[in-house]
Amino acid sequence: MKFTEHIWITKRSFQYLYSLSRAHLLCLVAGNVLQNLLPYIPIYISALLIDALYEGQPTEKLLLLVALTVGSVFLLSLAGTWMSSVLEQASNEMYRNLSWDQSEKTMKLAYASVEDPDVALLRSRIAMESQTGYNMWRLIYCTEQLSSTLTRILMSASLTLSFFFLDAIPAYMKLGLVGGIVLALVCSIFTTRKTGSLTNRFYASCVHLNLASSKYYNYMEHYGSAKDIRIYDMAEKLLAFNAEQEQTINRQEMHLNMKRAGLKTADILLNHLLRFGVYLILIYAALPGTVTVGSIARYVSCIMLLLDAAAGFLSALQMLLNNNEYLKRYFSYLDIPNPMYQGSLTVEKRDDNEYYVEFRDVSFRYPNTQVYALRHVNLKFKIGEKLAIVGRNGSGKTTFIKLMCRLYDPTEGEILLNGVNIKKYDYDEYMSIFSIVFQDFGLFAFSLGQNVAASPEYDREKAMECLVQAGFGERLSAMPEGTESYLYKDFAGSGIEISGGEGQKIAIARALYKDAPFLILDEPTAALDPVSEYEIYSKFNEIAGDKTAVYISHRLASCRFCDKIAVFDNGEIIQTGSHETLIARQDELYHELWQAQAQYYVSSENSPRI
Repeated sequence: MKFTEHIWITKRSFQYLYSLSRAHLLCLVAGNVLQNLLPYIPIYISALLIDALYEGQPTEKLLLLVALTVGSVFLLSLAGTWMSSVLEQASNEMYRNLSWDQSEKTMKLAYASVEDPDVALLRSRIAMESQTGYNMWRLIYCTEQLSSTLTRILMSASLTLSFFFLDAIPAYMKLGLVGGIVLALVCSIFTTRKTGSLTNRFYASCVHLNLASSKYYNYMEHYGSAKDIRIYDMAEKLLAFNAEQEQTINRQEMHLNMKRAGLKTADILLNHLLRFGVYLILIYAALPGTVTVGSIARYVSCIMLLLDAAAGFLSALQMLLNNNEYLKRYFSYLDIPNPMYQGSLTVEKRDDNEYYVEFRDVSFRYPNTQVYALRHVNLKFKIGEKLAIVGRNGSGKTTFIKLMCRLYDPTEGEILLNGVNIKKYDYDEYMSIFSIVFQDFGLFAFSLGQNVAASPEYDREKAMECLVQAGFGERLSAMPEGTESYLYKDFAGSGIEISGGEGQKIAIARALYKDAPFLILDEPTAALDPVSEYEIYSKFNEIAGDKTAVYISHRLASCRFCDKIAVFDNGEIIQTGSHETLIARQDELYHELWQAQAQYYVSSENSPRI
């Protein structure tokens, strides 16, 4: 990394830290300055006290020196304690803001970035580096060390400056001491840089091992995995895999530690030789009596502190520079742009409900791929219609929905709402007109009502009504706390476990609660039993009301309730029409799919005819 880039990243990182919490950064620096001033007051005044005793000064002066020492330390300690309490509160604010800032960035990414495996790997790597104390966490540590060591350097230098003006010490000794200090610092710089380089290479080599171990840990520790682990006798295999991963990392870390220890040994040896030289010089100066006993004590203490502080400062500085690689990666995530054009037009509100959605020669391929997921799709339907999207797996059905909802923009062609390209509408307002239940919907370990409303605050009556509409009424009536019942046991021991089918009903209720003009259901009954599925289908028109309903399903029975059906195959629309029209075309795909599923839609004693 170039020097200018180091400067830019360091400047940006401190600005970012300051933006997270001003009080945190200010108290962090000020608190460390106060804390590191404390040792120098006793050193300086104690030297004066020793000389005063040696010279037989009056008792009053001795007591004054003692009072100055104790009083100054007391006041600084009091200020430091207050600063620590403020820092603790400010740290909590900073950590919350840091965590939220990362989460907010993830939520504001373009959906294409969320699905991008490279972005997912970057996010996981940054999270792992944060857990091991790098990026922003290492910056905070370096800030502490730099403010502490710089304070000690300034105080030590000010108290030892007079040493270099002593006539009793020859110039060659002074130059020798300065040369020894410079040599020790150069050695410290070299060992710190080499150690940092070795450490960076070690962590870079362990990225994939750590990510894999993290995934396995999360799986093993999650209570939802407990049944599978026991039923399929997975415990020994999981433990064996984890042990192998740990042994691999431990072997590499042991090799690293041996190298670091060798480098540190040379650094420690030179440092102690320098200390020995300082003692010899001071003894030489003290023998003729030209240097007072108190001064000797002060010089010895301060020169030792100066050496430690200088080495610590250079180490922290080198650590800060090494950490810039991690900060660069951290900021690269925060800097990922959102290329989705935001638009500015207001979505038109029409009293006659005459809205039209049109796909005009739309083709699309996912980023970093050459294969088209959709090819030359042309489709127009009126707002208020019930549209079914059917086809084999991988035929482009879900991609069609993602494009209509502007999770992606078409590679070619355009999508129109009332004759206007949807890219021209205000992005957030356009997104607000859709209520969608995807196959991979998410539920949270919060209350049932909060899950339905997707919000901490919700209308209880409305949430209950939506749950009943979605077929969850019977289970809801059996819950003692109703919509206040928690899902899962992450935050509440009384949390309820729900089945996949019940989860889908809650997701459908969420879509109904939003009450948007477009209701899109992507395989909403995949986990439901036939009776529950039939209930949803039979009430489909009632649930949708006057909304535009787009329904994706492998189960073609759902299509009988829709005004129009679009049949997808290999990314193209090959048929459109009503159920009756398409079923009559015996040599085409819809009829083939219907016949293949017919055995599942035959009435029996226990299941309804759909």
